[in-house]
Amino acid sequence: MEAAEIRKLADLEDKHWWYRERRAVLARALDSLAKAGAKPGRALDIGAAGGGNTRVLRSRGWNATALEYGAEGAAVAHGRNIPVIRGDAVALPLADEAMDLVVAYDVLEHIEDDKSASNEIARVLRPGGVALIAVPVDMALWSEHDTAVGHVRRYDREGLLSTLTSAGLQIEHVRSWNVLLRPVAAWRRKKSTGSDLTDLSPVVNLGLTAVIAAERYLPVGKLPGVSVLVRARRPLRTVR
Repeated sequence: MEAAEIRKLADLEDKHWWYRERRAVLARALDSLAKAGAKPGRALDIGAAGGGNTRVLRSRGWNATALEYGAEGAAVAHGRNIPVIRGDAVALPLADEAMDLVVAYDVLEHIEDDKSASNEIARVLRPGGVALIAVPVDMALWSEHDTAVGHVRRYDREGLLSTLTSAGLQIEHVRSWNVLLRPVAAWRRKKSTGSDLTDLSPVVNLGLTAVIAAERYLPVGKLPGVSVLVRARRPLRTVR
């Protein structure tokens, strides 16, 4: 993602409906892990950008570090007092089995060699460690927005799961996200001339927040959405 987009994201993420709900998605995923008995440990937030997800991790007690490829993203995180390291997702600057949790929300679609990135996620997870992954789906939704924010693909569900399982990760949970607003996204993407990372009027922002938040209570996780969310785990005995 270009430096200008990183700065734009950082400026928007605290108030924009999409980023706010994505943080809520992560918070609920962490709460589910806690209910299942997982205790906070070491966590890595790959492609942290403005650091919003890293802050969620830290608020839930995780010893979380942001990872950014570029100097601009790292500077944003550092400026927000978020622990950050620079590194490439296809060659993470971490030892084997260094992490209890890896979060890669909207990262893999930016990486040409997503298989190597997935292998690296599996490598740095301890046996039993968890990966939380989110990616945009459906090439039918491809638009100038994807180009502007540096996507190299939008996934189909089967392709994503195949990439993760080939890395030795076991899939535990999969669901679609941003289902209710998919028709709106499809319509807007047809008219898109660039990034959708724009400031919105408070009324529009509130309305979109209400719609996407409604998905928390509706059984829509198997319907087509704009994104897909995956929870995967490195097996106690790695299978490759």
